[in-house]
Amino acid sequence: AVYGIPDHHPLLEDDQLDGVGPYGKAKVMAEEVCKEFQAQGMIVPIIRPKSFIGPERLGVFALLYDWARDGRGFPMIGSGNNRYQLLDIADLCQAIWLCSTLPDETVNDVFNVGAGDYTTMKEDYQAVLDRAGFGKKVKGFPAAPVIWGLRILDALGMSPLYKWVYETASKDSFVSIDKARRVLGYAPQYSNKDALVRNFEWYLEHVAEFENASGVSHRVPWKQGALGLVKKFF
Repeated sequence: AVYGIPDHHPLLEDDQLDGVGPYGKAKVMAEEVCKEFQAQGMIVPIIRPKSFIGPERLGVFALLYDWARDGRGFPMIGSGNNRYQLLDIADLCQAIWLCSTLPDETVNDVFNVGAGDYTTMKEDYQAVLDRAGFGKKVKGFPAAPVIWGLRILDALGMSPLYKWVYETASKDSFVSIDKARRVLGYAPQYSNKDALVRNFEWYLEHVAEFENASGVSHRVPWKQGALGLVKKFF
């Protein structure tokens, strides 16, 4: 979120920051505060994780898991041929552990962390549908009309996605983790596909606990809004 919508990939730690929306801007401001304390001699590692998933991480991913569980295909904004790097929560914990235990002079810096192995969004999401076992496929739709439609639904309070998600879902989004690997010894264990399937399996085991819940946080499934009607055609 701190890199905005960039014009190149992979993104490096010294690339320009451009927080989009209140969330992204708040993260950039938080980093500035961290750097102020670093300048005063405090040890404040800054970790920039990609979108991470794991137990109790639902939000937008619960849409995919719900459709997969019910034997449906899944729509993609755009062709789905863009690369969108994710991060398994276990690998995020590894990065935090390294920053907590390595020497101060090693960790007092900024580090991108994410999966080391990722393909296209279409291929990665397809892994969940394959795990569900219904033979369904991810289907891409032209990004421009879908985004315009979601903007209208958003204005009406009927969109299942917030602006940052639908405006960037068809774009590449991946960072270089070379610095974390070189300096921290960071070694991610899970690919995008691994992380998604692991989280889907957790979802299947626990869905009864939150099936009737919804909200706007990542701890509960998001309301499907008008997308719930589209589901019937997949």
